[in-house]
Amino acid sequence: MSIAWGITGAGHLLQECVDLIVELGEVDVFLSRAAEEVLRMYGLEEDVHRTAGAVTRDHMTSAPVVGRFAQPGRYRALVIAPATSNSVAKFVQGISDSLITNLFAHAGKNRVPIFVLPTDVASEMSTRTPGGQTIKVYPRAIDLQNTVRLRAFPDVNVVENVEDLRCQLANMSTCL
Repeated sequence: MSIAWGITGAGHLLQECVDLIVELGEVDVFLSRAAEEVLRMYGLEEDVHRTAGAVTRDHMTSAPVVGRFAQPGRYRALVIAPATSNSVAKFVQGISDSLITNLFAHAGKNRVPIFVLPTDVASEMSTRTPGGQTIKVYPRAIDLQNTVRLRAFPDVNVVENVEDLRCQLANMSTCL
């Protein structure tokens, strides 16, 4: 049984997430269109393609690959990491208009545990640019509120960092 891993267009924590994907090995990766761009900007495209599982791109109006979640035992979990504020807002509002949002919806409909690492978890954070410079970012109040709303969803585990995600996946339960 594999893990489905959706990557959105976030650069924040992207290196750490790709490192975890490579470490886990048994991962099918699903890329939003923006994720493809950001992976190239950060020089991580090849690392993702070296994973043991399949890589699926968001190039269709519909997303037939989400039907995999209806196959019993196909995936033991869906991870969406890093998740942009745009994706989190769509999850909270029930919008399923892209590969990643369809993955979220169908995993939920098929009771596959979902783990989300939002990019916006604190009012002030440090992040790295594609050039390696560390900068401060200040998420908007609405983005922080959407992260709080997402925490209330059944079968959705919102984590704040990659170490929490690693622990959750290892135990498939709360590690705190």
